[in-house]
Amino acid sequence: MNPVLSEWLNFIARWVHVFAGIMWVGTTYYFTWLDARLTEEEKAIANVGESAQIWMVHSGGFYVVEKRKVPDELSRKLHWFRWEAATTWLSGFALLVVVYYIGGGALIDRDVADIGLWMAVAIGVGSLIVGWLVYDLLMISPLGKNEKLFVFLAYVLVVAAAYGLTRVLSGRAAYIHVGAIFGTIMAANVWMRILPAQKKMIAAIQAGQKPDEKLAARAKLRSKQNTFMAVPVVFLMISNHFGGVTTGGYDWIHVAILVPVGWMAAKFIRRA
Repeated sequence: MNPVLSEWLNFIARWVHVFAGIMWVGTTYYFTWLDARLTEEEKAIANVGESAQIWMVHSGGFYVVEKRKVPDELSRKLHWFRWEAATTWLSGFALLVVVYYIGGGALIDRDVADIGLWMAVAIGVGSLIVGWLVYDLLMISPLGKNEKLFVFLAYVLVVAAAYGLTRVLSGRAAYIHVGAIFGTIMAANVWMRILPAQKKMIAAIQAGQKPDEKLAARAKLRSKQNTFMAVPVVFLMISNHFGGVTTGGYDWIHVAILVPVGWMAAKFIRRA
């Protein structure tokens, strides 16, 4: 590819990716914070019979937010938060193509593994697909109901993926692909699990039926897990700016340490 064209594509995709990611993660944590505060409020007024409300102040106005399981007026416009996830993932995949897949200079390290470009690309793309399939199958299995056991197994699989990728791709490419696995899971959660559940709930309301609370619980769990994945994703995505972390043969050990640190940080942020 022409170097000038490559630089411009890199610049545009990176700018869109970062900005869309800020909007997506910010929205995710905002609604997580709202849900936690409203849950506390619901417990406080459980015997009063009133709707839980959160009052906030921002810029030049005061805002009140109320949580309802069923809207009182179906004619009101519902504001969906979905394109942030799609834009973040699409721009991120565009960056993978521009920076790593075209030419393969940043993707392959002959000192790590002497493989061809198309094999390396297949490993990279395949890791995203397999990562989502394994995660989703675990979530819909009985194991998905045991949060602690699921977290332990997920951690083992993340470390295994990091170890395997650092044995076939360059250190930086391996890090980026571990982050891309997280990002793919997060985006797929939104578009393949959360949004369809929300649409089914709205369809039930329009049909005069009570929405399935199990759908709401599943969508909420997926959204919760997205908030935990967001913190390590940010580290993994900017790791290519810190060569000492992604070189030297200990790459997967850094991931093994820093991912749970990110999860703990996310737990603190969720409650802040």
